[in-house]
Amino acid sequence: MKVYNNPLYYEVAFSFFNPKKQVDHFEDIIRRFSRIKVERFLDIACGPSLQLREIARRGYNAVGLDKSRKMLQYLQSKAKEEGLRIEIVQADMTRFGLKKKADFAFIMMGSFSFKSNEDLLKHLNSVANSLNSGGLYFIQNFGVNWKVDWTKVQRQTWEMEKNGVKVEATYEIAVKNVVNQTIVERIILEVDDRCKKRTLTQEEELKLVFPQEFKLLVKMNKRFEFLGWWKGNVDEWYLDQPLETVYDENLNINMVLLRRK
Repeated sequence: MKVYNNPLYYEVAFSFFNPKKQVDHFEDIIRRFSRIKVERFLDIACGPSLQLREIARRGYNAVGLDKSRKMLQYLQSKAKEEGLRIEIVQADMTRFGLKKKADFAFIMMGSFSFKSNEDLLKHLNSVANSLNSGGLYFIQNFGVNWKVDWTKVQRQTWEMEKNGVKVEATYEIAVKNVVNQTIVERIILEVDDRCKKRTLTQEEELKLVFPQEFKLLVKMNKRFEFLGWWKGNVDEWYLDQPLETVYDENLNINMVLLRRK
């Protein structure tokens, strides 16, 4: 069974953050860096998006974009349960457009990942086409592999429980080709749903993009200003700790901020 075809278990596994704190930080970042009033948010590769549900709860217009129909159906059903209105768009994040542009776009949980630099550039064009001039694009967990020795296998395991559903999650990255900067990303969820057990897996080949390479790609795209990258944790980001001046062996949780020209 595929991980992304099971939104409930995915939500349980990846609900280790506080969406209220995250959206508080969004609002702070908007006050500091946005050149426009923000009324409409776009969550790219949104999944169940606890963030969008909090955003809609605060009275903003909320749009969720994902290529998974099941994820989007689940998001809408949860929004309906909670009395919220969320617009959904089913599309690949390398080629999409919105009928009405957003004022603030964001992508979370390391979802900013691509098979090639060409796909990354297509993504930036799609975001630029869907974001008003002066609006921000917030990227969390860019560069999941910013390690001194990125060629070593990296593995994280954690457990979560919600409403009687227990999930043990494993996230693993293994290098496939050093020269091409390609990796294999693997997600495994061991689910115990009220004593009914199942295993969900997802595996995908991706290309790593390193920090200076990313800046060059943004420059090539020509449609965004690169505002910087900062250290953070799962719920907040430290705008007084730019990564250019802060050394940390593990920079897996961080933020990058772009502004639409």
